[in-house]
Amino acid sequence: MDLKEYFENTDGLGVLSTADADGNVDSAIYAVPHVTGEDTLAFIMRPRLSYDNLQQNPKAAYLYIEKGPGYQGRRLYLEKTGQEEDPEQVRQFRRSSHGDSGDEEQAKLVYFKVTRVRPLVGDKEER
Repeated sequence: MDLKEYFENTDGLGVLSTADADGNVDSAIYAVPHVTGEDTLAFIMRPRLSYDNLQQNPKAAYLYIEKGPGYQGRRLYLEKTGQEEDPEQVRQFRRSSHGDSGDEEQAKLVYFKVTRVRPLVGDKEER
C-alpha cells in the first residue's frame, strides 16, 4: 500500500493511540500524518499526554476512518524512531495554523516506522 497516495487522496478522521510505561492508554484526534518514506511517517505533536506517553513507550497505533458509507479505513501500527525539535523545521511541515495554543514553540515533529497495516475492519494484514 502506498501510504502517501492513500492519505493524499482519502478524506477521513484519524485517532492516535499511545500508552505509558504502565500500559495506561490514551487516544486523541490527530491530523493526517506526513508520509516521509515508504514505511515512515511523522506527526506534529505538542507536549501533551500522547507525546509524554511516547517518551515512555515508543509504540502507537493510528486508526484512520474514511469519510463515506460503511466502515472503510486503515489501522497503522507504529514505532517511534526519532523526533525533530527545531521549531523552524517543525513549521515547515505545518499544513495550517491552529492559532496560538500557548505551546506551539514546544511542538515536535515525531517520526514513526510503520510496522503493520490492517484494514479498519477485519483481520487481514496488508503488510
